[in-house]
Amino acid sequence: MTALNTPLPQPHRSPAREEFVAGLVAILPAMIAAAPIGLLYGALAAQKGLSPLEVFLTSTLVFAGSSQFVALELWTEPADWIGLGFAALLVNSRHLLLGASLSTKLGLFPRWVIPFAAFPMADENWAMAERRAATAPLTPAYYAGLSALFYCGWVLWTTLGSLVGAVVRDPATYGFDFVFTAMFIALLAGFWKGSRTGVVLAASGLVATLAKLTLPGAWYVLAGALAGIAAAALMFDPATDGEAA
Repeated sequence: MTALNTPLPQPHRSPAREEFVAGLVAILPAMIAAAPIGLLYGALAAQKGLSPLEVFLTSTLVFAGSSQFVALELWTEPADWIGLGFAALLVNSRHLLLGASLSTKLGLFPRWVIPFAAFPMADENWAMAERRAATAPLTPAYYAGLSALFYCGWVLWTTLGSLVGAVVRDPATYGFDFVFTAMFIALLAGFWKGSRTGVVLAASGLVATLAKLTLPGAWYVLAGALAGIAAAALMFDPATDGEAA
């Protein structure tokens, strides 16, 4: 009878595994939302003459949606590798700012892990990591969950898009051109902290728009980011740092 009343041993749950799964769950909506834009990139790449293998390798090795689209816009035969590389570097220059922001939340990361954590960083998993760090310590396992699913999803969607590229001729007809914009609006909403956030977003958006209308290439990306930083710096108050945008 005593044996019948003995509680069964509970299965051991690894904290790292739970953190990894939590990261997967957190990034899942963004990964699904990226599907149309990934399919679109693959379709456009196929129309430019890239094979499914080349699309797969591009997404695997570059993993930067914005710069991949810019590269397609500038693609010529033969390809201007210097111009393409500079355009990608310019578009991805915002990662310097993202990385600088995230670096202050990596206290639980071993030093040797940090360089590897930088490669899969994208706007979406960076935003989710920042949101997590605002409420709880950011763990390597949680960040790995965020990054692994989004990375694999992007490679999957773009490769699949290259296989069915002939189907999508006019993406704007289906609203695919607005998918990323809608997703970023949703991500930004999670960072809203009052009027200061609005000022930063307004400054960044206004300067980026003006730069887009007056400057060639992708300089508007860097201009908008620097304008947002300048606005945040001007409003910075050490006494209320926790409330700053």
